[in-house]
Amino acid sequence: MLWLTNGTAGLAASGVESFSPEQMAQSEVLADKAMAATAAGNLAVAEEYWTEMLDRLPKDAAIWSNRGNVRVSQGKLMAALEDHNQAIALAPSVPDAYVNRGIAFEALGRYPEAIADYNQALSLDPEDPVAYNNRGNAAAGKGDWQAAVADYHTAWELAPNFAFARNNWALALYQTGETKAALTALKNIVRKYPKFADARAALTAALWVEGKMGEAESNWFAAVGLDPRYRDIQWVAEVRRWPPAMVSALDRFLKLK
Repeated sequence: MLWLTNGTAGLAASGVESFSPEQMAQSEVLADKAMAATAAGNLAVAEEYWTEMLDRLPKDAAIWSNRGNVRVSQGKLMAALEDHNQAIALAPSVPDAYVNRGIAFEALGRYPEAIADYNQALSLDPEDPVAYNNRGNAAAGKGDWQAAVADYHTAWELAPNFAFARNNWALALYQTGETKAALTALKNIVRKYPKFADARAALTAALWVEGKMGEAESNWFAAVGLDPRYRDIQWVAEVRRWPPAMVSALDRFLKLK
């Protein structure tokens, strides 16, 4: 999820000229506090800071988008959508505004609308790896795994260090039946990013199905040491949104089947 601050990535405010340097400095302090609250997991507090900033700068698209992101993280999806609509109305030519609204549509399960927003973002910035990755997520949500594979692949080709996009590509490959290629990709990801819990957990599942139990268990201890949520198959399926085939593989491991 992208975090946009005043003026970042072209989401510039309009009507800011009427504010004094002191008022602008106060708004920057509030933005820093909002970011810090978000980093600490205090999302409700962060939302309050963004709201206070909007009272000062109601025509700043970045602030609307930031508050929308915080609201998505809290599950306030319709309120978030309203914020992102406002951001787009204020900055219709900025790709990030569409990417952020696409995330809200995804959270609502409105995948065609999310894809439309990612398409718009890519029409404005054809080399945005985040938009490609997120469009892959939305395609996966629709069950169009071949489209997801293509978008994830493009995302990590554009940004070779975008580990999550490459991992998503491997997961989508597994779903399409390209299990050997997926396993190779996951091994390469873990080799490069040994503390990447999602890749470790996926590699565990894929290895277990291949009958490589020792390797699977070794990767599992590393995965849950980094992030214990992978013990919860419901979280993996519904929140992390792994592909069904990989969810099934991990479930087999968890049940020692």
